[in-house]
Amino acid sequence: MLKAVKKKRAYEDIVKQIFNLIEKGKFKRGDQLPNERDLSETFKVSRATVREAILSLETMKLVDRRQGNGTYVIASSEEALVQPLAASLFHEKDDLIDIFSLRKIIEPEVAQLASENASPEEVNELEKILKEQEKEVASGENPIQTDTNFHHLLARMAKNRVLERLMLALFDLLSKTREAYLQSEERKQKSIRGHHDILAAIKNANGKAARKAMRIHLEEVESVLFKKEKRGRRGL
Repeated sequence: MLKAVKKKRAYEDIVKQIFNLIEKGKFKRGDQLPNERDLSETFKVSRATVREAILSLETMKLVDRRQGNGTYVIASSEEALVQPLAASLFHEKDDLIDIFSLRKIIEPEVAQLASENASPEEVNELEKILKEQEKEVASGENPIQTDTNFHHLLARMAKNRVLERLMLALFDLLSKTREAYLQSEERKQKSIRGHHDILAAIKNANGKAARKAMRIHLEEVESVLFKKEKRGRRGL
C-alpha cells in the first residue's frame, strides 16, 4: 500500500499517502502503523523524516504516538476528511457565536436538500435515531450522541459531499456547546420536538417546511446557548 517517495520535502508525501489510506479506510481507527524503521525503509527516507511526518499527522489528530507502544490511527475515514477542513477554515480563537451563525445559514439548506433527496431507507433510519433519542431522554441520559447522529444523517441525506464535510467540521467545533445545550430536561424536550418537526417535513418531502423547521430549531438552541454572549456584544 505504501511506496518510496521522491519529493524534496519527503515528509509531506508520507503524510499524503497515510492520509489517503485513512480516508479510504485502508487504515482504520485503532490500527497500528508500521514502526519508524519499517516506514523509513518503505519510503526510502531517514527516520527523522518519518518522525516529522508522524508529528504532522498527530497535529492533524489522525494518529496518536504512544510511548513505547507505537503509533495508532485514532481517526475514522470520515474524520480524516473533516479534521484538515476544520483546521483550514476555523481557528481556536474564532467566536463560537460566529461559527454557530454559519451553521444557521447552512443547515436549513441541508434540511431542504435532505427532504428532496432522501431515500425511504434513510428516512426510516432518521426515525429510528429519533426514537432512540427519546428513549435516552426518558431514562435520564444526555442524548448528545443520538442528537449528533440525527444531524449527521441529515447532512448525508442532502447528497452533497461538500456540504456534508462542512457540517461535520462545524459539529466538531461546536461539540462542547451542543453537549451543554442538552443538559436540562426542558432543553432535551425542545431538541426532540425540533427533530420531530424536521422529520415530519422530510417524510412529506416538503423542502420549505424542512428548511423552516431547522431554522426554528437552531434559533431555539441559539437563544439558550448565546444569550449572555450576545448581550455582551451589544453592550447590554
